[in-house]
Amino acid sequence: MSLQEIATGAAPGAIGPYSQAVRKGSFVFCSGQIPIDPSTGELIEGTIEDQTDRVLRNLSAVLEAAGSTLRDVVKTTVYLADMGDFAAMNEVYSRFFEADPAPARAAVEVAALPKGARVEIDAIALLD
Repeated sequence: MSLQEIATGAAPGAIGPYSQAVRKGSFVFCSGQIPIDPSTGELIEGTIEDQTDRVLRNLSAVLEAAGSTLRDVVKTTVYLADMGDFAAMNEVYSRFFEADPAPARAAVEVAALPKGARVEIDAIALLD
């Protein structure tokens, strides 16, 4: 069973040698999304809430292209440039992941993110 590349213009294109997502069997592995507006290709300005919202809308678009949704996500990793943004990011994140149970998650602070983003989120989803 080979990898199937997932790509959509409704989310930012890859800015390196990777795919927006790949499907293998019943799983979709989404690369990290940063707060780039897919219509302009530019990092959005604004608060951590604004950036988290954009990241999760990008991630949702990639999952939709794979035939999945945020409701199918089983694991995420959140990368923050400043752990002081955790509570504000978490508030927005909880609006996108309302299902019970919520997906498993790790959240880590990193030294820097691509293009100066404040947040990046990747995901693994299960297809039915």
